[in-house]
Amino acid sequence: MKKFLGILFLIITLSFGQCFAAQSFEEKKKQIIALYNSNNLEEAYKQISTITEDERDYEIWYLLGNLSQDFNNNTNAAFFLQKSILLNPEFDKAHYNLANIHFKEGRLNNAINEYKLAIKYKKDFAYYHYNLGCAYLAQKEYKLARNSFNKAIKLKNNEADFYYNLAIAYKNLNKNEKAKEAIDMYNKLKG
Repeated sequence: MKKFLGILFLIITLSFGQCFAAQSFEEKKKQIIALYNSNNLEEAYKQISTITEDERDYEIWYLLGNLSQDFNNNTNAAFFLQKSILLNPEFDKAHYNLANIHFKEGRLNNAINEYKLAIKYKKDFAYYHYNLGCAYLAQKEYKLARNSFNKAIKLKNNEADFYYNLAIAYKNLNKNEKAKEAIDMYNKLKG
């Protein structure tokens, strides 16, 4: 009986320790997010560095990706965002940020694929559609760009840049009246 109670005590102690470790990780993650959101990037990075790679979840990898972008290191940012996606393939923000890196570096097909994945997991975020439209515009896929800009406008119709880029798409499709309507709306929103 004494042996059984000793084993039971050990199991309870280990379970409590694991719960405590999980709570401290969540608290640490909240602290890191707060530091990042308050633009204390150096301290946020320093705190993340204390978390071992095995302990990092998809949100920590995502934050590392964002920090790397903030420090102008897109190579590391892309790597960290891919780690985030490996742990949570449906994490739309990681797909979106990775798409933005691809777009910035001229890898338009990769950008388009990542924007589409971001949209797949969060259909109602206007900027995903807008940036997809920008990538199509850069590829001179004007019909696809127009469609993406129109979807963005349906979701958020008060963004001037959406209309400006829609006008470019219409202009390249030789839809001059539609282009003028879009530019008029752009000018109205810009004030």
